Amino acid sequence: MLQPQGFFSLTVSRLLYFISHPNVAIDEHAPIPSWPLSALGRARMAAGLRQPWVRGLTSVYCSAEQKAIDGAAILAEHLGLAFQQVEPLGEIDRSSTGYLPPPEFEAMADRFFAEPDDSVRGWERAVDAQARIVSAAQSVAFDDRTPGAIAIVSHGAVGALLYSWLTRQPISRRWDQPANGGGNFYAFALDPPAAHGCWQALDGPVT
Repeated sequence: MLQPQGFFSLTVSRLLYFISHPNVAIDEHAPIPSWPLSALGRARMAAGLRQPWVRGLTSVYCSAEQKAIDGAAILAEHLGLAFQQVEPLGEIDRSSTGYLPPPEFEAMADRFFAEPDDSVRGWERAVDAQARIVSAAQSVAFDDRTPGAIAIVSHGAVGALLYSWLTRQPISRRWDQPANGGGNFYAFALDPPAAHGCWQALDGPVT
């Protein structure tokens, strides 16, 4: 099993929820990390607040990208909590290409997962992104001092990489979230590493 740099054992098992941000307002002329949630994305995030596990959350973390910040803010405000931005929870670095039209992006995403040891057109390598997101999740769980479950609002591709690590599976797009515009979640633990179920729509049936 992959052991990223700085791996350490957690002394207390924590339940965490990985949440991918829902639909975004795409602006092909703006940097991708600055894209906010769209009106639909905000509505879907708000609809997800009815999930029964939400009430058990005692801390909220997110990446430093605007779409994740927007999602975390909706969740944290509902719970009466502050939230913390953690830059290593960010999406795959694809600044080398910037915005790509959907068909070209999907083809690139296929290559990203299929060639995890390679930097495809300058994108961050999948193996490096996986080590980064695993290490970030471990740090969040290790440092958090609240008593309940932890929410991480982040991005679909890194969620897929984390999921493959948790389930001890090779990196593959097979573990990517459903093609529903984002806004999906799964529960997981780190001690020992395990995914509790697979991706589900945040605004879907309550679980």
